[in-house]
Amino acid sequence: MNPEEYSAMAAVEREHWFYRGKRAIVRHWIHKFVPDARGNVLIDCGCGTGIFAAEMQESCVVIGIDDHEEALAFARINMRGGTCRRGTTTAIPQDDASVDIVTLLDVLEHIPDDRKALHEIHRVLKPGGLLVLTVPAFPTLWSDWDEVLHHCRRYRAPELIEKVRTAGFSVEHWNHTNVLAFPFVLLIRKLRRVLPMLQKRRMEDRIPSHMINALLQWQFVYLACQNRIRFPFGVSLLLIARKNV
Repeated sequence: MNPEEYSAMAAVEREHWFYRGKRAIVRHWIHKFVPDARGNVLIDCGCGTGIFAAEMQESCVVIGIDDHEEALAFARINMRGGTCRRGTTTAIPQDDASVDIVTLLDVLEHIPDDRKALHEIHRVLKPGGLLVLTVPAFPTLWSDWDEVLHHCRRYRAPELIEKVRTAGFSVEHWNHTNVLAFPFVLLIRKLRRVLPMLQKRRMEDRIPSHMINALLQWQFVYLACQNRIRFPFGVSLLLIARKNV
């Protein structure tokens, strides 16, 4: 990402419903598949400002990995002396089969060779180790927002599942997330193509009022943490997989 994006993210991500909700969703699924993670090693690849990594330090041994010094500067503060390393998702500074959990939260879409990244994650995970990833969904939602964040692609579920399985993983769970926001986001992004003034306004940069923020976070987390309904659409995709033994 552009260096200034880290400062913009750091200003809102502790309270903004999307960032808070995404962290809550990932924590839920990690604890569901690894009820007692004490002593487990978790690598947060593309840790950004390190807030999620800091939250997970209460549950397991966390290593934050990022290839931008701007991000690592924030991460070292938020992780309060925790382990942060300079590295990339295609060259993780970690021994083979030495990690229990890898999180990849809105990172894979930034990587030109996403298959190589998945194989590298497979290398560092122990047999049976857990991969939790989120990515933006549906190429039709592509906008200036994706370009500013240097996304290489948005994913459809069959494409993502095929790439994960080919890299040597068994998919345990997947679903679209941020479902209720999908129609609104689709409309806004289509309007942005014809109304340039909308391109300067991003919902992710502003925290709504307390009540609206709480309501948006609740519906986001509630729908993403259930496993009864597999939604056919959503702004993002969530996938949980295990390294094949």
